[in-house]
Amino acid sequence: MTGEGTGEAAAASGTGVAVTGSTVARLARGVRLREDPVRGQTVLLAPERALALDEIAVAIVKALDGTRDLDTIAADFARQFEAPKDQVLADVIAFIREFSDRRLLEIVR
Repeated sequence: MTGEGTGEAAAASGTGVAVTGSTVARLARGVRLREDPVRGQTVLLAPERALALDEIAVAIVKALDGTRDLDTIAADFARQFEAPKDQVLADVIAFIREFSDRRLLEIVR
């Protein structure tokens, strides 16, 4: 959902935490991003599970350094991929919400 006039998308995660452009996230404790050379893909390793990621998911996860907010990350991606920032932000927020609900990411603030 995009906020009218603000250009900022917002969504509440299943854990009740609102995810907005000012949200800062990082990988949850025990979760690691790893290259799998045998399969030729990048995977997110978490306790008792592994998840293969596509190129976009890898880019988002790599950008989550625990210091930059989603608005800054989305602006960088919008420039890099020549896409509308509002749409990129909405997509990044949806990703953060899903992976946070799966306990793969944690919200720093």
